[in-house]
Amino acid sequence: MSVAQAVKLAKVNVFPMYPITPATHIAEEISKMVANGEINTEVITVESEHSALSAAMGSIASGARTFTTTSSQGLALMFEILPIISGNRLPMVMAVANRALSAPINIWNDHSDAVSCRDQGWIQLWVESSQEALDATIQAFKISEDLSVQLPVMVNLDGFTLSHVFEPVDVPEQKKVDSFLPEFAPVNILDPKNPKTFGPIAFPNVYMEFRKDLDDAMLASEAVIEKANKDFAKIFNRSYGDGLLDLYKMEDAEFAIIGMGSLCGTARSVIDKLRKEKKKVGLIRLRTLRPFPKARLLKACKNLKALAVIDRHVSYGFEGPLLTDVRSAFFEEKKRPFINGFIAGLGGRDITEQHLQKALELAMQEKQGEWLF
Repeated sequence: MSVAQAVKLAKVNVFPMYPITPATHIAEEISKMVANGEINTEVITVESEHSALSAAMGSIASGARTFTTTSSQGLALMFEILPIISGNRLPMVMAVANRALSAPINIWNDHSDAVSCRDQGWIQLWVESSQEALDATIQAFKISEDLSVQLPVMVNLDGFTLSHVFEPVDVPEQKKVDSFLPEFAPVNILDPKNPKTFGPIAFPNVYMEFRKDLDDAMLASEAVIEKANKDFAKIFNRSYGDGLLDLYKMEDAEFAIIGMGSLCGTARSVIDKLRKEKKKVGLIRLRTLRPFPKARLLKACKNLKALAVIDRHVSYGFEGPLLTDVRSAFFEEKKRPFINGFIAGLGGRDITEQHLQKALELAMQEKQGEWLF
């Protein structure tokens, strides 16, 4: 599993875990590495996902580089702890093998688990391939531990589509990873010799200041994510757009799709097909949902006539959350493309080339979006 290889290369000290499909392979592989003596990582087996993230919080606070993984209802059970970790400015990384939320019970992929957590102070990276899952996990530690950030990072990979796929992956050399990712040097830890208070009560006269500091750190992470992507490219000869947006054939595009995750691979095929028909189409792959790269998105879309937004989650009674974010980004712009949104791929339903071509065609006709079945 590529994520497990990244954990090994990052020299993670502690791995609290409670396995859940489809993230179980990550936990199994890391546990196997520990049992075989390949890595010196403390595995903490607990009774629930809530306990796993609680143990992770204690681990980071004690000064250990920490990683965990989960999916779907497991992430939902962790929800109470998500803002506590970010609010205490504790850097860690969690891989989420994205899976639909119940009910009805569904073990296949959509983005409802992680997108539902987007406002809890965690940086969110969304990957397209197994190679990027490995690379993004290594980058995530670099981003999270940066002194201007000090926030947890969630690396999102589509369940089954990526978590259970077999494809070639370039596993970097340890020496190169060490040159990119130094040893963890925690800033704030629980130390009897230097006592500090974590998570005290905040009365109304100070609570907003804490939240403003967290928001400032999230905004500051844009530059850190971009730099991590550039530095990674210098060492490993791989990069992912500018780290926040990954653009495909957008130089002269008049119409485009924007989405996250593995659906973008299918979208590239659609773009190539329509380009052969002389249609000026392109793809915007959103790599970071939070921070949301508003300025970069506006720049990428400056020549567009229409933009089709693909959501694998729905905010019930309204629209797709990504559509809401994209429309909001253009609110103050006098010149803006026609923007329509589509709900697709819920519960593991395939998003086909025909679906994405239909979305683009409706955008070209300036027709509103719909659910793509």
